[in-house]
Amino acid sequence: MKSTLNWRGSFVALVTPFTKKGRIDSRSLQALVRFHIEEGTNGIVVCGTTGEASTLSHSEHIDVIKITVEAVEDNIPIIAGTGSNDTKEAIALTVAAEKVGADGILLVSPYYNRPTQEGLRQHFAAVMERTKLPVCIYNVPLRTGVNIDPETVEWLVDKCALSAIKEASGDLVQIGEIIRRTQPLLDVLSGDDMLTLPIMSLGGTGVISVTANVLPYKIRRMVESYEMGKVWDARRYHYELHKITRALFLEPNPVPVKTALAIMGKIKPVFRLPLCRMNPTNIVLLKNELKSQSLLPEK
Repeated sequence: MKSTLNWRGSFVALVTPFTKKGRIDSRSLQALVRFHIEEGTNGIVVCGTTGEASTLSHSEHIDVIKITVEAVEDNIPIIAGTGSNDTKEAIALTVAAEKVGADGILLVSPYYNRPTQEGLRQHFAAVMERTKLPVCIYNVPLRTGVNIDPETVEWLVDKCALSAIKEASGDLVQIGEIIRRTQPLLDVLSGDDMLTLPIMSLGGTGVISVTANVLPYKIRRMVESYEMGKVWDARRYHYELHKITRALFLEPNPVPVKTALAIMGKIKPVFRLPLCRMNPTNIVLLKNELKSQSLLPEK
C-alpha cells in the first residue's frame, strides 16, 4: 500500500533558479519555497519540465529535491520529478528522491523512445515497484511524442495503485474518459493552466501550475472556489489569469516564467542551453501583463 498524499489543490511546477555561473542557486530556491508557503500553495513540484530537469545532472537533480525538502520544513508536500526515457534512470532517481525526503513522485512518460502502451505499462510498473511513495504520472504528448491512453491509466490504477495523473494532452474528451474509468481511485490534475477550470468541471482535483510561480494565491483561490461550489468566483479568477498565462507561454516553458520571476526580483534570468533569453519584443509583452497584475517591483 502506498503512503497517502492529498493530490488536491494548487501545486506549483517550480522553476530551478541558477546563479550567474549556471550553478543551482540554493538561496533563491529556498526563498521561492518560503514564498509558496506564505501564499498557501498546496504542494511543490520540483525537477519537472518547468524545473529544467532535462539539463540537470543526476547529482544536481537530487540536490534540488533535498534543498526544497529541507526548506519546506514539512509545511507542504514536495513532489519530485524523477521521470526519464531510460527506465533504469527513472528508478535510480525515484529511489534517491525517496531517500532525501520527497513526499511523492512525478513520472513523465518516456520521451523520444515512443514506446507502445504495453511499454508504458511496463515502464511505470517497474518504477512504482521500487518506491513506497505515491506516484503521479505525467501525460504531455506534445513534448514526449507518445500519449498515455485511458486504458493504460486504468490498468495502472488497478494493477499498481497509481495515485494521480497530470494531464497535459489538451484533449478534454480523453481526460473525461480517464476520470470516468478511474473515479474515485485516481486524482486527475490539470497540466495546462488554461484548462484547469474545464478539467475540474469534469471531475479533476486541481492543477500542477506554471502560472502559480508568479501568482500562487490566485491559482489557489480559483481551485478552492470551484471546490467550494463558488463557480462564478472560480470563473472570475480563470478570466483574470487568462492574459498573464498566455504571456507565460509566449516562448517555450520555462523561459517566460523564469523571465517573469527575474523581472519580479526573485531569481536571476539564467537558463541552460538550448534554452536562452526571451526575444525583447516578447519581454515587453510579458512586462505589460506583469504590470496589469501589479507584479512589477516598486522603484
